[in-house]
Amino acid sequence: MAVGPVVGSVCGKYNGQITSFVVLSCMVAATGGIIFGYDIGISGGVTSMKPFLLKFFPDVYNKRIQDTKISNYCKFDSQLLTTFTSSLYIAGLIATFFASPVTRAFGRKPSILIGGIAFLAGAALGGAAYNIYMLIVGRVLLGVGVGFANQSVPLYLSEMAPSRYRGAFNMVGVGVLSANLLNYGTQKINGGWGWRISLAMAAFPASILTIGALFLPETPNSLIQHNVNPNTAKKMLQKVRGTDDVHAEFDDLVTANEISKTIKHPFKNIMKLKYRPQLVMSILIPFFQQVTGINVISFYAAILFRTIGFGESASLMSAVVTGLVGLATTFTSLLIVDKVGRRTLFAIGGVQMVISQMLIGSIMAAKLGDHGVLSKGYGFLVLVLIGAYVAGFGLSWGPLGWLIPSEIFPLEIRSAGQSITVAVGFLFTFIVAQTFLAMLCRLRSGTFFFFGGWVAMMTVFVYLFLPETKNVPIEKMDRIWKQHWFWKRYVCEEDDLEFTDGTQKP
Repeated sequence: MAVGPVVGSVCGKYNGQITSFVVLSCMVAATGGIIFGYDIGISGGVTSMKPFLLKFFPDVYNKRIQDTKISNYCKFDSQLLTTFTSSLYIAGLIATFFASPVTRAFGRKPSILIGGIAFLAGAALGGAAYNIYMLIVGRVLLGVGVGFANQSVPLYLSEMAPSRYRGAFNMVGVGVLSANLLNYGTQKINGGWGWRISLAMAAFPASILTIGALFLPETPNSLIQHNVNPNTAKKMLQKVRGTDDVHAEFDDLVTANEISKTIKHPFKNIMKLKYRPQLVMSILIPFFQQVTGINVISFYAAILFRTIGFGESASLMSAVVTGLVGLATTFTSLLIVDKVGRRTLFAIGGVQMVISQMLIGSIMAAKLGDHGVLSKGYGFLVLVLIGAYVAGFGLSWGPLGWLIPSEIFPLEIRSAGQSITVAVGFLFTFIVAQTFLAMLCRLRSGTFFFFGGWVAMMTVFVYLFLPETKNVPIEKMDRIWKQHWFWKRYVCEEDDLEFTDGTQKP
């Protein structure tokens, strides 16, 4: 039985290349990924800083210093502390459902602009916070910004980039590393106010996104969808692709738009049998991305290193090291994903992550205990294994968890599908962020076995149920499901029940 075949007949490559125009447009839009990654990295770093804890979470600080009987795994267990981290994601979850109709009705560019403005406001409030309420309200505003940006930016990038280079635009790792570097530097500022710089500097990438959005062109797909003069849309496509010969791609865009006009309720339509594979992927891929445990590392890397006995500066530097590893492997993935394929990278990264997590859990179970400290040798080994785990994620679920959902939806359900993807991602990011410190306290080293089990499961899922999307034009993506050993029974069965215009046969 063929499992997830590599598609050859559906590729139908369009003319075009990576132009300076599309690179500049995508780089501006990709700062949406930077602000998301920055926020993931910054929160865990500041919550390990003594001045920040004393000002906003003194109970956590006093428990960690004064209570010698408390387990290593429970020193940071605080619902208020996790609320600070996770409030952004519940706000993003709600915001994405408002972002979807905005993106569909007005285009990708307005959603990007709204996201940038909201993130700017949140960064300003967080940097100026003098009580916990200001801090959390600032996080909520950051969540609104990330909700709009995560809904619109992946669509923008996937529609602007040529099909064979779609995997080459992802900047989340840059944001995580930038946050880790900044945390390490600001922690050393005398006076204990360095955390304000860490939180406020989120305004820098947000400013690039906001100002850049004013000058971003709308995607050819969106121009056609909003009934702009066809010649204008075609000229934009020619400019984006760097060639006048765009007839095949333009015709496919127009055809996809005609189909999308027949869809009045995209969220209802995505429930149809013919869209079952896209719906399943829009739910399971972001869910799996979160239960890899990566945000445990990203949110709480510095806290985790403090747990195993590293000092404050050493913890933050260790977070920088893992951030560098993640960034390097993410860029490697982006360079090779359109050559080796998505499924191959999922398999390599998945195996690497499972082995690393199992070894980390075993070392912590055998050598750390509730009140011990890892020796320097074992501490260094755990750091290396966490780096190996982050490298596996950077090759696979990091960039591909964003890329796959952005490229598999047909135009008529694209905005709705992306909203579901982002909402599921936010929901489980919130759940993981809100429960991890309590989970670490209760499961202890078993936490790593828990996440490792999920990674093993999702690696098998990808092998069985995700067809290869390498080099497949977005507007012809529906064909890969018709050729897949499992999904063809749903897609082809529904097609048999419809006329060519999409109406149901009696």
